[in-house]
Amino acid sequence: MMSSTQLRRLHFLNTLFAPLTGQDLYLAQQIDAAITSSLPEAEERAPGDPAFVQAAADLFARLFATQPRHGFFHWDAAAEHTGAAPLFARAGVMQGLRSLATFPESTLLVTNLRTAHCPPRKRWTARRQRDYDDSLSFIRDLAAARSRRGANLNLLFL
Repeated sequence: MMSSTQLRRLHFLNTLFAPLTGQDLYLAQQIDAAITSSLPEAEERAPGDPAFVQAAADLFARLFATQPRHGFFHWDAAAEHTGAAPLFARAGVMQGLRSLATFPESTLLVTNLRTAHCPPRKRWTARRQRDYDDSLSFIRDLAAARSRRGANLNLLFL
């Protein structure tokens, strides 16, 4: 029987790797096994764990490096302390959209946006929630406005 953490990881991987797995949970389990074998104490790691997300993003980038028709860009909002500010979010997302512009299919992975708005051990306030919701809307609108017409862009927030 699967634990709730394992099930959440499988759903996360199935969503992230959908272009490769075709929503096949068996393949998602194989990807999970590949990632967890490379991380210490991986069985306890939730899909929101930064090390697990980074390992999944690295694997995703390596797999799509061999696919000439599918682009991939990973933007980590918490990489810098200013990542959640609208100006820096725009710069990071635009960098990704420029690099993906030549691909007919692409994936833009945005990670740690929640963490950038509310660091660990801080409380979610109404203002932080509103700023987070505004950032989500801003990134969605920017991706829709700046994507090439006819291109298939998958925008994932983790």
